[in-house]
Amino acid sequence: MAGILLGCLLAPLAHAQVDLAPFLKQDVLETLKISPTGAYYAMTVPLENETVLAVMRRSDGAVTTKIGAGRDSVIDDFWWAGDERIVVSKAEKFGSRDRPYATGELYAVNADGSERRQIFARYGINAREAQPRAAYLIDTLPSEARKVLVSVFALDTATPNTRVEKLDIHNGRREAVATAPVRRASFVTDAMGHVRFAVGSGDDNVSKLYHRADNGSPWQLVNDEAESQRVEWPLGLSADGHTAYLQVEQAQGPDALVAWDIATGERLERLRDAVVDPYSIIYAPGSRTPEGSFFMHEGLRTAFFDDTSDTARLYRKLERAFPGQSVAVTSGTRDGRLKVVHTWSDTSPGDFFLFDTASHNADLIFSRRSWLDPAMQSPSESVSLRARDGTLLHGYLTRPRDRQGMPLPLVVMPHGGPYGVFDEWEFSDEAQMLARAGYAVLRINFRGSGNYGRAFLQVGAREWGKAMQDDITDATRWAIGQGIADPQRICLYGASYGGYAALMGVAKEPDLYRCAAGYVGVYDLALMHKRDSRSSKSVRNWIGEWVSEDRASLAGVSPTALAPRIRVPVFLAAGGKDDIAPIAHSERMEKALKSAGVPVETLYFPTEGHGFYTEPHRREYYTKLLDFLSRHLGGAKAK
Repeated sequence: MAGILLGCLLAPLAHAQVDLAPFLKQDVLETLKISPTGAYYAMTVPLENETVLAVMRRSDGAVTTKIGAGRDSVIDDFWWAGDERIVVSKAEKFGSRDRPYATGELYAVNADGSERRQIFARYGINAREAQPRAAYLIDTLPSEARKVLVSVFALDTATPNTRVEKLDIHNGRREAVATAPVRRASFVTDAMGHVRFAVGSGDDNVSKLYHRADNGSPWQLVNDEAESQRVEWPLGLSADGHTAYLQVEQAQGPDALVAWDIATGERLERLRDAVVDPYSIIYAPGSRTPEGSFFMHEGLRTAFFDDTSDTARLYRKLERAFPGQSVAVTSGTRDGRLKVVHTWSDTSPGDFFLFDTASHNADLIFSRRSWLDPAMQSPSESVSLRARDGTLLHGYLTRPRDRQGMPLPLVVMPHGGPYGVFDEWEFSDEAQMLARAGYAVLRINFRGSGNYGRAFLQVGAREWGKAMQDDITDATRWAIGQGIADPQRICLYGASYGGYAALMGVAKEPDLYRCAAGYVGVYDLALMHKRDSRSSKSVRNWIGEWVSEDRASLAGVSPTALAPRIRVPVFLAAGGKDDIAPIAHSERMEKALKSAGVPVETLYFPTEGHGFYTEPHRREYYTKLLDFLSRHLGGAKAK
């Protein structure tokens, strides 16, 4: 009887096929901002091997210019620095799973495509400087239309000193403004363009926060993490510059948003969620004055210091207009009439609307992926559970739309990182793809993840393969106990650290899972420790604090050393140009599994990095992944 029932459950899945094309096709755009006069849109457009900036004239939809920096480059950010001039920051990204790394190179162009030039180069404009440097935009200067503020530091120094300079966005000339009192500093300015806060850390990775009254005043220490046991970040100042807003870690629970009266030193907690940290700060239109925050829990919610403020009322109006959607204003015209509004959700990759505050009309500008119907996607449910030691864990469960209320084959998908990273309520290509194949997908934010406060992050330190892994195990067992998962059909799948967790999971719990898939993963922690420790003193300190001080001890939590414990099939995929999780990890894992007699399948692309870029490679990867899961869990294959 049980076999007949299992066959009935598998039958409809086996005959279905997943169309990969909608998930592999590139977004039309990533983000969009309107010019101060409203004459142009500037937007980032992803291509197969790079992301470019395009400018479009609103009056006729004509593309007036494009900026790209070549293969493996992306536009890190861009700013309207005047009515018609745009400043662009370049970044590099070596793989689809790699976070872009801003190179510190800046470009500028007029909206009509004229006067295009690099305004900050690593060796200076015309290669005048011997030491390579990087620049990152701090703020535009409305009172000085030709200039912006940038932070500048040397690239060939492991723990660089940082200084602030004014940069001419037409000729690239620089003018010193301030030096930082702490290494690797970032800065916050006031409404006058004065540099008021600096926060950074040295080789010890201990954060220090400094403040000064104006550009001519000395720096004063506000917070030293070594003494306070917390990090404080400056977010911005009130319009009059008398009140500063800080994000402050707490001994227990999530971070708080605090208003600090600079003259009296009085602190007042303005916002704090019961579960999660501030996700992203909401600023008053056209300024850097904080007025509220997004919070990522059970959707993306907004909260404001003053619910009667113009900004709060605008957001409430937009939220009513787009129910069930996350809403964010990306930019607006100088006169405040037109706003670009970005909406998205767990079932929608996102749309951009032009909202007229006078007429209250919202007109669609672009959809990121108009070919994906939100009504046909699977929603993500927020879930919470207790780990074996009582730690509260949160995450997201995505189930096939037509298979609610029954035990399902389950894919447990731990995120990468691992520290500070967290799964979000968002449109996940992989979760949707797997749900389309008939699987429930569980993404759990194990200890060490971001978004849940300092204590939750810190308790994950040195817990690779230990309590962090137990959290994933406990979440799997919770899904079984809740009747969500068929206990005979569960696989682990993840990328980067998630790949490590997938292989470690089947080594540590050989009877719980039917298979494991690791994508660009790290599997030999001693190899990782050795390689990363060569980088810099600060990285060596980080490795000791967060992974282990004793390299020899890492064999006990390395899947390569634990291969004889694994008794289920494994699929490994990696790129030959991966600098984050070198392909040697996958090759060593493959060799160890074969030596232990464990069935292992592999897919290696020599030209790919930390995640596959090209459409043919991604298609082949996901075709093989779905085929692998289908053979072991019974879900659908790719078309």
